[in-house]
Amino acid sequence: MAERALRGSRLGAQSYENDAGIEMAPRQSVTYDCPEGHRFAVPFSLEADVPEVWECTVCGGEALRVDGTRPEPKKGKPARTHWDMLLERRSVKELEVLLAERLQQLRAGALPGKPRGSVGRGQRKSA
Repeated sequence: MAERALRGSRLGAQSYENDAGIEMAPRQSVTYDCPEGHRFAVPFSLEADVPEVWECTVCGGEALRVDGTRPEPKKGKPARTHWDMLLERRSVKELEVLLAERLQQLRAGALPGKPRGSVGRGQRKSA
């Protein structure tokens, strides 16, 4: 067991690996220009698909590749709102009927789940 133990080493403090015998992948340096005037280079593998747009390393804006063209924006679906989802379930005519019924209940003072004549929070019962 003594042969396998590493005596006197601090766990995680030092790596015992080295770069001997390691061949790095061939690389290319791609330059990007930011609309704010920042210019920077990013290393990529020769085999990598280089993107036309990259986040600026200085300001975080959208930088364009020096020899590239701006890609067309992707067509996305518009965000569905609550109203859109409501219209998927009911027609406008049905909604008008429901609104009229609810307004009639509110004007009569009868709310569902609330006993008639009950006092709400922050209100006083008049005598």
